[in-house]
Amino acid sequence: MGVGKSAPAIMESTFQPLDAERFKRALARFDEENSHDPNRENMNGVQQPRELIYAQWLTDWVLRLRPEASEALRLAARCQHLRRWEIPRNSYPMTRVGYLQWREGLKKFHAQKAGEILREFGYPEQMITRVQHLNLKKDFPKDPETRVLEDALCLVFLEHQFADLAAKTPEDKIINAVQKTWKKMTEQARAKALDLPFGEKEKKLIEKALTAG
Repeated sequence: MGVGKSAPAIMESTFQPLDAERFKRALARFDEENSHDPNRENMNGVQQPRELIYAQWLTDWVLRLRPEASEALRLAARCQHLRRWEIPRNSYPMTRVGYLQWREGLKKFHAQKAGEILREFGYPEQMITRVQHLNLKKDFPKDPETRVLEDALCLVFLEHQFADLAAKTPEDKIINAVQKTWKKMTEQARAKALDLPFGEKEKKLIEKALTAG
């Protein structure tokens, strides 16, 4: 599996990775791993592996927010949900505490898998540790790159997942979700969010969330 539609953007001429070929191969490997996701997501009318598409969406947003993003941040974006389907939500108690434990378990799983792959390609431990640091969102919000990654995650949710969630979630819960998302975002990301082409229902929900918040 190739590096996907985001490859040209992530390898623009001004970006200089430590080893360009190694960087391309690492991205391709992350994409290959995520291509095995049995869950499907619609992209441009074509059903594709969900986590493969998600990684491309996340990469795109990271580069829109930070065109000069470091190699570590670009790698972290591509592997942030690496093989996520292997730890389903129901593998933890279906409670609020269980949900939080699941989220923490996922972050550690992604960081571990990312580290294993990056070592295969000969990345130095310093770079691997940095990518895992971003996967785990350590020092958020003090670390500027974790803020970019979190902004990108929030924007992917709002652009690609919000409408579907709003269609099947009680209004008070979706408003709460928007408010929590908004609080995590920088002013730059909030401005980008308000420019997204939401449907009328989604616009009203966001307006209610921001007014109430």
